[in-house]
Amino acid sequence: MRDTVGAQAPAVFFFEGAVRSVSISSPDTTEASGPDMRPVALVLGAAVWPGGRPSPTLRRRALKAAALWHEGQVRAIIGCGGVGRHPPSEAEVIRALCLEAGVPAERLLCEPQSTTTEENIRFALPLLARLCSRRVVLVSDAYHLPRAWLVARRSGLAATGAAPPLAGAKASAQIRAALREVPAFVWYWLRGRGK
Repeated sequence: MRDTVGAQAPAVFFFEGAVRSVSISSPDTTEASGPDMRPVALVLGAAVWPGGRPSPTLRRRALKAAALWHEGQVRAIIGCGGVGRHPPSEAEVIRALCLEAGVPAERLLCEPQSTTTEENIRFALPLLARLCSRRVVLVSDAYHLPRAWLVARRSGLAATGAAPPLAGAKASAQIRAALREVPAFVWYWLRGRGK
């Protein structure tokens, strides 16, 4: 199922848990006719496994961003995420996966310091400023997008979301992550995280 998601209430994402991907409207302009106004993909980090291997979640997110770039829906990709239990940073692994998927190096940027959803977005703001963009596509799992959207909105960004397909994902892990996300979203909402 494909749905367009814009400035909607974040709860929409919870009720559309079956969303496999989210489409973005066509670019405002093209490089030939003026400044490229397409949004920038922000790929939110996930675990890196021993040996620098991407977790399945991180791989799905990175490949979704690469697909958006190949479809012409985003003009650049920013990988977000610092070093967790295993090096290198999540951002570096996202960049490597996107390179392997055929995205040119000059279209890839890294934010390699963040350790939370809020930091993913806040630490990416200087990179977005370099790109002269406040329009972003948040690339993460469907259960995570409401909280990310909330932080992005509070950071002054015009954000939409794109969830990768769940092919190969363990249902039990997805259910546990979704259940953890509900109180995390409520806490972010009440505490004003991302302001």
